[in-house]
Amino acid sequence: MAEGLRFELLGPLRALHNGTEVPLGPPRQRAVLAVLLLQEGRPMSYDALVSAVWGGEPPSHVRNLAQKYVSGLRRAFASVGGGCSAPELVWTGSGYRLENATIDDLAERRTLLRAALAARESGDLRRAGALAREAEELWRGEFAEGLTGPYLAGERRRWAEKRLMVLETRLEGDLELGRYHECVHELARQVAEHPLRERLVGLLMLALYRSGRPSEALLAYEEARRRLAEEMGSDPGPALRDLYERILRQDPSLLPESALAS
Repeated sequence: MAEGLRFELLGPLRALHNGTEVPLGPPRQRAVLAVLLLQEGRPMSYDALVSAVWGGEPPSHVRNLAQKYVSGLRRAFASVGGGCSAPELVWTGSGYRLENATIDDLAERRTLLRAALAARESGDLRRAGALAREAEELWRGEFAEGLTGPYLAGERRRWAEKRLMVLETRLEGDLELGRYHECVHELARQVAEHPLRERLVGLLMLALYRSGRPSEALLAYEEARRRLAEEMGSDPGPALRDLYERILRQDPSLLPESALAS
């Protein structure tokens, strides 16, 4: 973080200086900043920047626009004071490089998830879950929410997938800890939001089954099978089919060890 200047992208782009949000200009100017931030200090050619922000058919005056937005960002950085560690947007001769700037919420998320993974690998599922929840709480909306351009659209899809994978892993850990009843509601909501995501369906089925609701677990599978057939023209994958068959035959291994020992 540069002299109190904090950049965040886990939601609408914002820059904070001593807790106060710094105005970053119009949406396209903010998109330029978001793209350059994601380069993590690597230079980006002018053509690549234009393609990332405007796509394959930029306006005829795009060079003037790019220069205007770069100047606007430099003024925004200057408004919070200079210093050797202040963000600096420099021209490389063929493009731009954003120096002394990091995406702080992404860095914090990365640190938390590394610690969560280490805790999970050591068998401390409670700590792993707590750290994963802390990482989830950094999200304020969609990645770079509200900013347009092909590059950011692709990044938004990529980060939505990463966010879901972390959520699924955290919920899987909660089930391993025996939090079946608590997980059912959250999993049902997530399946409603992502109805074609089979891992979420499987976790919901397992939570329902371990909560003593096997008929609802089987119904969750049938509803997922119908959705996949209607929208994708396909059947559930082998993992979900296998779970369905195991629930049908009441496979003892689906129950936690504590239940088997009682």
